[in-house]
Amino acid sequence: MLRLRLFILTLGLFGHLLFSSAPAQAEEIIVSAAASLSNAMAQVKQTFEASHPGVTVVVNFGAAGALIHQMESGAPVDVFASADQKFMNEAEAMGLVDVSTRRNFARNVMVLVVPAGGKASPASLQDLAAPGVQRIAMGNTQTTVLGRDARALFQAAGLWPAVQHKIIYAETVRQVLDYAVRGEVDAAFVFATDAKQAGAKVRVATQVEGVQPFLLPVAVTKASKSAAARAFVDYLCGPEGQAALRGFGFLKL
Repeated sequence: MLRLRLFILTLGLFGHLLFSSAPAQAEEIIVSAAASLSNAMAQVKQTFEASHPGVTVVVNFGAAGALIHQMESGAPVDVFASADQKFMNEAEAMGLVDVSTRRNFARNVMVLVVPAGGKASPASLQDLAAPGVQRIAMGNTQTTVLGRDARALFQAAGLWPAVQHKIIYAETVRQVLDYAVRGEVDAAFVFATDAKQAGAKVRVATQVEGVQPFLLPVAVTKASKSAAARAFVDYLCGPEGQAALRGFGFLKL
C-alpha cells in the first residue's frame, strides 16, 4: 500500500511539472490597416513578432471604408489602423473600436504623381483640366481617403465637371499608384509614402494644396479580448514602430 501511494504521488508530481513546463499557447492577432500602410506595417509586423515570441500578426490591407464594412459585418479584427481621422471617427461612431485605446501614430501628405516617362507635368488642379491630361487616377470616393478628398478639392475649385470624365477609379491607393507606374494614366493622387515606394517609376508633380497633412490613427477593436492587440498598438506608437515608419517616409506627429 505504501509503495502504491508513493507511485501515485510521484506520478502526480511528474504530471504537474510536465504541465507547468509546457510552452504558452500561441496567440494570433488580426490587424486591419489602410493599403497605404502595406510596406511599413509588414516591417512592424516582423519586428513585433521577433520581440513577442508566441504572437503571430496577420495583416489585412484594404481601403479604410471597406475595412470598416468588414468589421461591421462581423469579420474578426483586433486592431484597426486608418489613413485618416474621418474613417476612424466613423468606426468609433459605429461602436467598432475601443475609444480608450485610440492613438495617432504618424502623418502623411497627398501628392500628385505622373509616370516617369509621361509628358504631362501638372502643377495644380487647374492643370488637370487641360486637354493634355486625358486620364487621372484616384481612389473610390466612398471608401478611400484620397478619392474622397480629391473629389472635394475639384468640386470646391469648380473643376469637377471638367475632369469627371477623365477619372479612372481604383479600390485602394496602391492600385492608383500601379496605374501611374504602368503609364496607364497621365496623373494620379497618392500619398507621399506611396510615391517614395515607387521610386524612379513615378515623378512627384506637386504636393496637393488645400489638404492638411493626414493624421493616422490606430485603435484596438471592441470585439478584441487580446492583450497582444494592445501591446501591438503600444509597439506601433513606441520607438521601434516609429523608427520603422520613418524608414518608409511617414512623418512625425
